[in-house]
Amino acid sequence: MTSSSKKNIRNLSLVDLQEYLLSIEQKSFRAKQIYEWLWKKNAQSFVEMSNLPVNFRELLTAEFYIDHIQLSDKQISKDGTVKCAFSIGESQVIEGVLIPTKSRSTACISSQVGCSLSCTFCATGRLKLLRNLSAGEIVDQVVYLNEESLKNHGRGLSNIVYMGMGEPLLNYKNVLKSTELLCSEEGLGISPRRITVSTAGIAKMIKKLGDDDVKFNLALSLHAANDSKRDKIMEINVSNNLAELSEALTYFYEKTGSRITFEYIILKDFNDQPEDAFELAAFAKCVPCKINIIEYNPIDDGIFQQASIDKVNAFASILESKNMIVNIRRSRGKDIDAACGQLANKNKTAAIEGRILK
Repeated sequence: MTSSSKKNIRNLSLVDLQEYLLSIEQKSFRAKQIYEWLWKKNAQSFVEMSNLPVNFRELLTAEFYIDHIQLSDKQISKDGTVKCAFSIGESQVIEGVLIPTKSRSTACISSQVGCSLSCTFCATGRLKLLRNLSAGEIVDQVVYLNEESLKNHGRGLSNIVYMGMGEPLLNYKNVLKSTELLCSEEGLGISPRRITVSTAGIAKMIKKLGDDDVKFNLALSLHAANDSKRDKIMEINVSNNLAELSEALTYFYEKTGSRITFEYIILKDFNDQPEDAFELAAFAKCVPCKINIIEYNPIDDGIFQQASIDKVNAFASILESKNMIVNIRRSRGKDIDAACGQLANKNKTAAIEGRILK
């Protein structure tokens, strides 16, 4: 059997594995052993699966492959943020970020290679979408960043945010599978309340999250609370306007009871005025929520600038006067292009970058 005809074993569920073993007259309890090697022990090859018979390991090697990512570059910011570039195949690279504070370690992970949404304030939006990541490739980022946190800070991850490259809800199946694996006993056993999935706003998929009764947190990248402004910076708003998003978020909350986080990148002379704050407060009342105000991080040839600290504080004060829960998020990892909106494989070789950007 050629390598191209092998199947990715990490695409199989535990039930799928059990059915496969029965079809080849192997004992079904082996499925749980394999599953633990794949997800809890993060095995790189079948040879490592030492509690399986040698001939069975050889059979698995002939039939399947394991789709692991490989670290290709690592940068460390002066504030301790770590940006990792992962190779996931010929000329394809994604990035994940470890953001440590005194009490927390947060992994910011990617869900796609590139992005199709073209948000004007985001470097990743300038890349073409090449493909979705598999659930295994998503989980691998968490595993690596967890090990990085343990090694450097003596603690595992406290939070996981799907806020890296790509739109998670356009890779719905694999994103949900990855969260299930991360939270399962056979995986990392992480509480779903420590996981946040961020979306640019795809109304029908937000409703589907509600129908699927997900337990993780949901964040909406809002950035403007009127359609005219949001259309200018986020193409997705043309087909998923604020009225549709409000309806979808209400539906999601009614199904799950989970409070929404609104993310709002504040841009100088664009969405930093008092009227913008009042519009945001009015829109945010559609569901129980909190609002994260995020300072803008510069990207090459970007058309926006960072709003002044005074404007940001005044903006937050207006929201608080409307009884909103507000956090001002200061950027970390900006010096290595690891901050919000900056992930774009900027430091890769020209050959790799050319293939991604063309």
